[in-house]
Amino acid sequence: MSITAFSRRAFLTSTLAAGAVAALARPAMARPRFDMGLQLYTVRDPMAKAPLPTLKQIAALGYRNLETFGFDAERVGYYGMSAVDFRKTLDDLNLRSTSGHYDLFKYLETPLPELDAYVGRCIEGALALHQKYITWPWLPPEQRTLRHYELLAERLNRVGKQVKAAGLATAYHNHDFDFFVQDGKQGYDIVMQRTDPALVKLQLDLYWVAHSSPRSAHELFSLQPGRFVMWHVKDLDRKTRDYTELGNGTIDYTKIMPDAKLAGLEEYFVEQGDNFAIDAMHSIAVSAAYVKSNLE
Repeated sequence: MSITAFSRRAFLTSTLAAGAVAALARPAMARPRFDMGLQLYTVRDPMAKAPLPTLKQIAALGYRNLETFGFDAERVGYYGMSAVDFRKTLDDLNLRSTSGHYDLFKYLETPLPELDAYVGRCIEGALALHQKYITWPWLPPEQRTLRHYELLAERLNRVGKQVKAAGLATAYHNHDFDFFVQDGKQGYDIVMQRTDPALVKLQLDLYWVAHSSPRSAHELFSLQPGRFVMWHVKDLDRKTRDYTELGNGTIDYTKIMPDAKLAGLEEYFVEQGDNFAIDAMHSIAVSAAYVKSNLE
């Protein structure tokens, strides 16, 4: 072997070895801290017509964590499938579901045994899906008085105890009306102050905070750090203030995401209830591209 060939081989060997050491010394590419989530209310129409093709498209866009909407308490099912079959469908597509919106508001003023029975069905479904959170998502217009918020706090605590005993957790999701002032008080303050943080977590809809809250998301996080375990992310149209695709509106999520630790964030879900530029599937594609470019 010539001296030149030996030197070339030695050089290549030492270079490759040095590169390997350098690669080990470099930190691995950090994976996103949170799987990109989607609240399925956004695609409720496609899910009603063709759930499996819709879920395949959702997975292809990079969504991994789904929040369910629409629970069949009688059959303990979702989207026309039993909870067990729906879970298998998610597994096959490398999807998961960590939270669901359940119709707990229908039991705000019913006898307590009816509430307890419904919560039992919710627990059965959530356990089958391996969800962590059973989320109270809504109050109808006739249930938005201060008296109803006081009752809501009581029932949330009750639900929280039952759900916690099953190894799960409870959360409350806000809308604009939670921030309306009545006799100098906000319903959301009643929820925050009268529910037990050990039993009831908060899912903060950041669109409605920007739209209607007198306090910023940061101010809310600072009031009860660690309690805002889930967020809903959607954008606010610059002109109409209606929903719009992420990146097309006025909410800069790059300035909110640094508060994830303060908030106690575990999961976030993209949501857009309506006002789609073209249709729901196009909108979730636009929002997914924004998340990948700005939040991961």
